[in-house]
Amino acid sequence: MEFAGIRVIVTGGASGIGAATTAHLLGRGAKVAVLDLNPEAVAAPALAIRCDVADDASVRGAVEQAARELGGIDVVVNNAGIGAQGTVADNDDTEWHHVFDVNVLGAVRVSRAALPYLRQSAAAAIVNTSSIAATAGLPGRALYAASKGAVRALTMSMAADHIREGIRVNCVNPGTADTPWVSRLLGQADDPVAERAALEARQPHGRLVAPEEIAAAIAYLASPLAGSTTGTELAVDGGMQALRLRPAG
Repeated sequence: MEFAGIRVIVTGGASGIGAATTAHLLGRGAKVAVLDLNPEAVAAPALAIRCDVADDASVRGAVEQAARELGGIDVVVNNAGIGAQGTVADNDDTEWHHVFDVNVLGAVRVSRAALPYLRQSAAAAIVNTSSIAATAGLPGRALYAASKGAVRALTMSMAADHIREGIRVNCVNPGTADTPWVSRLLGQADDPVAERAALEARQPHGRLVAPEEIAAAIAYLASPLAGSTTGTELAVDGGMQALRLRPAG
C-alpha cells in the first residue's frame, strides 16, 4: 500500500491501459481521478472528470477540479492517446496535426497544468505512455511512431527540467497490448485470427501484452519507493525492443 495518501490523475483512464492502471493504483491505496472524454465509463471508486486533452481550457479545468477534490496532486499518468495507421504518404496534414495534438500536446497540457500542484508534493512523479513504436521501426505506423517518439524525447527533457524541483519523469514503452483499440484494428483485418497470430508472433514471448502488466510498470515508476528513478524508459513488450531470437526449430 505504498500509494496510501498519494493523489493521482490518469488521463484516458476509462478503458484499456488507463483503466488497468487506475484499478492497480486504487488497489495499492492511491486516490485517483480519471480524466477522460467518456467519464461515464470510469469505474468507481475513481473520481471521473470529463476532459479533452486536445483543449487547453478543458485540461486546466479538469486538473483544477481533480486537485480540489483530491486535495492536491502527487502523480500524473499521461496515458490518453489515439492511434494511426499508414506510411507517410497515407495521412494528410490534418490527421498529423490531430494525432500530435492528442498524443504529444495532450501530455504537455496536462503536465503544465499539474506542475503547480506537483511542486508542492513530496512524492511528485509524471509517467508518460510512449510505445514500442518509438524504439522499433514498425511498418505502417509512421504517424503514430513519430508521435510516440516525441513523447519519449519529451519525457527525457522534462526529467532534466524538473529534477531539481523534486519531480521525477519517466515513460513506459508498451508492446502491442490486448486493448479495445487493438481489438478494433483486428476486427478490420481481412483475417482477424491470422492478424492476431502475426502480432503475437512479433513479440518474443509469443503473445500480446496484458494491460495489467503495463499498469504494474507504470505503478513502479510512479511509486514513492522509486525515488531515484527518473529519466528512464521501461519497455513492457515481451522482449521486442531488445531481443534478437533465432527462429524456432
